Amino acid sequence: MPSIRTAVRLSVLALCLHAAHAQAQAPAPAAKAQKAAPASKAPRAHKQYTIEQFMATTSVTGASFSKDEQRILFSSNESGIFNVYAMPVTGGAPTPMTRSTTDSTYAIGYFYNDDRILFTRDSGGNERNHLYVRELDGSERDLTPGDKHRAMFAGWRPDGSGFYVATNERDPKFFDLYFYDASDYKRSVVYRNDSGMNVSAISRDSKWLAFDKPNTTADSDVYLYNVATREMKHITPHKGTASYAAATFDPESKRLLFTTNDGGEFARIASYDLASGQVAQVEKADWDLLGTSYSRNGQHRVSVVNRDGSIDVRVVDAAGRPVAMPKLPGGEIRQTTFSPSGRLVAFYLNGDRSPNNLYVHDFRANKTTQLTRSLNKEIDPADLVEAEVVRFRSFDGMVIPSIYYKPKGASATSKVPAIVYVHGGPGGQTTRGYNAQIQYLVNHGYAVLGINNRGSSGYGKTFFTADDRKHGREPLWDCVEAKTWLASLGYVDPERIAIMGGSYGGYMTLAAMAFRPEAFKVGIDIFGVSNWVRTLESIPPYWEAQRKALYDEIGDPVKDKEFLVATSPLFHASNIRKPLMVIQGANDPRVIKPESDEIVESVRKNGVEVEYVVFPDEGHGFSKKKNQIEASARILAFLDKHLKK
Repeated sequence: MPSIRTAVRLSVLALCLHAAHAQAQAPAPAAKAQKAAPASKAPRAHKQYTIEQFMATTSVTGASFSKDEQRILFSSNESGIFNVYAMPVTGGAPTPMTRSTTDSTYAIGYFYNDDRILFTRDSGGNERNHLYVRELDGSERDLTPGDKHRAMFAGWRPDGSGFYVATNERDPKFFDLYFYDASDYKRSVVYRNDSGMNVSAISRDSKWLAFDKPNTTADSDVYLYNVATREMKHITPHKGTASYAAATFDPESKRLLFTTNDGGEFARIASYDLASGQVAQVEKADWDLLGTSYSRNGQHRVSVVNRDGSIDVRVVDAAGRPVAMPKLPGGEIRQTTFSPSGRLVAFYLNGDRSPNNLYVHDFRANKTTQLTRSLNKEIDPADLVEAEVVRFRSFDGMVIPSIYYKPKGASATSKVPAIVYVHGGPGGQTTRGYNAQIQYLVNHGYAVLGINNRGSSGYGKTFFTADDRKHGREPLWDCVEAKTWLASLGYVDPERIAIMGGSYGGYMTLAAMAFRPEAFKVGIDIFGVSNWVRTLESIPPYWEAQRKALYDEIGDPVKDKEFLVATSPLFHASNIRKPLMVIQGANDPRVIKPESDEIVESVRKNGVEVEYVVFPDEGHGFSKKKNQIEASARILAFLDKHLKK
């Protein structure tokens, strides 16, 4: 059974939307800042595409094989909103299995012993996900009914007789674990949670639970629970700062595998013997190992390495021997899923110029079949750009790794505007891979630097903790230095540089406009924090386990109120003098709508242009194509108005 990576994992950090779950260290700094390679010849003329053409591209994710291994289940937004689809493993037209027109719906998987389907959806982006079953007759049933809680799938029992679900219906702060019978959906309590820890893995013999306990954003522990004796045991005592996170139990239910960076910068995989308590190293890399899991039949183990903003997938057999995966051009393998027998493996291929495409590889026939072609046929990949990993030295000499996109046609005689693009978090990471919004902006002539400022994951626990209690200062100054780096390229106009980001990246945008008002010509804030005091006070109750860790990194809204006011843009909005765009989902439970309402009102009092866009049917991140189209189109129009005059 794969590990249960709950939605409230530590490195998502409450305010982070799309954060990576790792911490690692930047390589030794170069003697001087690294610059993007100059063009050696005249650029090829390229076609520009509309946002409608970009959004005609289909997003697909997830994979689950049917019992007979003839069909595969996945999620797609082909209809304009995510729904569940099925198609033959040999290829063909996808068949919609759900037809929601209002709420994003994501596949969990086929039942192990028949063709019923588990799926999840929330309401308007409010993150109160429920677990549903699609019966054989096509009817849908909510297995976790109610209005005020959320439910998360937690894994199957190996024989398919039932499955586990975590829900906070009893207490909004904590997730209890239930077992559901697959035949009649009757449930029983497995663990009543009053500890504030999150279940992360369940052994295949159902005798053991693993829990993750966050201490700070960079320090965490793993606890082991004996279901029969109800004994909870701390198995990762350590000194100093170290991250421990349960990954999975082995197929024999004899060992717990976990990740840890104790004693180093990088996360490796280790194991804990349930009988003896002996700890052994299982796997390591030069970068972070994000996690590991076993195939359903236990014959394969898959690990994922976060290698300098790229993803490496490692597969080994039961004896630990490497298993060769298909070698395909144009991207990186992601999201591997083995069929019940292990004969087939599904995976996604994702590249800078190619969105996720689903493949199935047959080990026996040594044949790989591409099932989806996600990029809009009207778009020529040659008109898009490959990303480049670059590094520059910040104000204090710290090396800042970033992902850079150079627009076609940029030259010393044809200078272009640029955008410093800040990820969510604080502990997120901008990585390689297809990003429709970035490609759209680059296609329309903007250089984009996806900065991994200090505090980003993926570059070491020292780098990861370098922003603690420094928000609005050192990480922001990294963004200002990014502007200096862009200007040094020779083909970026230093007077036409914007800053843009979502969630924590939105906060960084507002912080730049308020605390370094001279730095950027415009700012685009996408559901960003404007008032840390209110945001930390309004943390959703189901993040209770992470509350202390958040307070440790950002500040306690009571004890550190003065500091939080000093670093909250809302209280310094009078300094904002440059044009600002603010985009918000009305149902956002993380950065609530008043965060945006008040910063908009305050900045408008300065006589500054503020464009405010609110989507009534979205939350923290926009999942509907119509809203993605409107948001991206208005962002480009706003940038063009102020940076291309």
